[in-house]
Amino acid sequence: MDSSRAVLRALALGGPVTRPQLGTLLNLSKPTMSAAVVELSALGLVAPRGMAKGPMGRTATTYGLGSSAGYVIGLDVGAAQVRGVAHALDGTQIATIESPIELENWGLASQIGPIIWAAARHLISIAAGEHGPLRSIAVAVPRIVAQRQLGLDSQAGPEAALRELRQRVQAPIILENNVNCAAIAEMSYGAARGEETFAYLQIGVRIGLGIIANGRLFRGNGAAGEIGRTPFPWSPTTKPYREGLEDFLGAAAFMARCTANWPSDSGPPPTSAKELFRLAEGGSFYARACVTSHAADIGRLVAGCIGMLDPGLVVLGGGIGQNPLIIDEVTRVATELTWPTRIAITPLAENGTVLGAMKLAADYGLGLLLKEDRHPAVVLPPLP
Repeated sequence: MDSSRAVLRALALGGPVTRPQLGTLLNLSKPTMSAAVVELSALGLVAPRGMAKGPMGRTATTYGLGSSAGYVIGLDVGAAQVRGVAHALDGTQIATIESPIELENWGLASQIGPIIWAAARHLISIAAGEHGPLRSIAVAVPRIVAQRQLGLDSQAGPEAALRELRQRVQAPIILENNVNCAAIAEMSYGAARGEETFAYLQIGVRIGLGIIANGRLFRGNGAAGEIGRTPFPWSPTTKPYREGLEDFLGAAAFMARCTANWPSDSGPPPTSAKELFRLAEGGSFYARACVTSHAADIGRLVAGCIGMLDPGLVVLGGGIGQNPLIIDEVTRVATELTWPTRIAITPLAENGTVLGAMKLAADYGLGLLLKEDRHPAVVLPPLP
């Protein structure tokens, strides 16, 4: 009944509470509240979680989701590793895993598929039984995700990489772009909590944009946020080329610019952006100049996002974007070129994408329980 659905939804989204607190939150009478809890408890969907002391010193039982509500898995298939988490539907963490991917194997479904399945199998082995059924899995991938893209690459595309997982797991698998997942995580756990509209800009090996508008992920026709496709450069003498901006702002080109003129009296040039930032923090004048120059370039891109979207908040993430050394110059340049807008660095570090994938899976799993429609980008059913 509707009251039972309301109780289940409240416990999934808000965590354990007492019956009186639930009744007040949902505006349900005491008999209706009690009947809903009894019904859900009989199904194993709600269970006692402990005792809470009220303001008058009285104690009351707190209720949360029961084991029959199940759990979900989020997977982040990155360039160097597969990160995975298993959480209950109310967000309680059950298990985590990180499995490396050999760089030469990236893009080969025959190599990555077993790594994805092994990560999921590890999480399932910990969560199964005590935490009930697996409701759904969400997988974040570094590519455009849209229904129209399915079947275009039968050898190396996401469908091929997920074939073994789909054959072995009898649960729906949600496929979503990695930057979109990171944006969802910011809204739920990060710098954008409580924000209805904001932009998440990832700057690292590649660049990407996740757009949240009125509390929902904006996908366009599936490829919204592919900011790397912005024509670049614009000049009287140079013709823009495909993904030129992504090439220019990506980590490889950034490091090439920094090391091309590295002063001989500054020691050997850094081999990674992480090492460059460490040198800048340590007082290297030239390293700091490289970081400041790149931050100014990022600030120009942020200004473009502000002018186009007016998001109110831009959250920076990715291997380079999340470094505190860039925030002041990014803010200065963006403010100089457009109107003042709050700019923040993600507090989620490298965990944002996998947490966003988990949140997608939890939302979809809750929708299945409540018999409510959810509309993620792509849902792949299990294979026989």
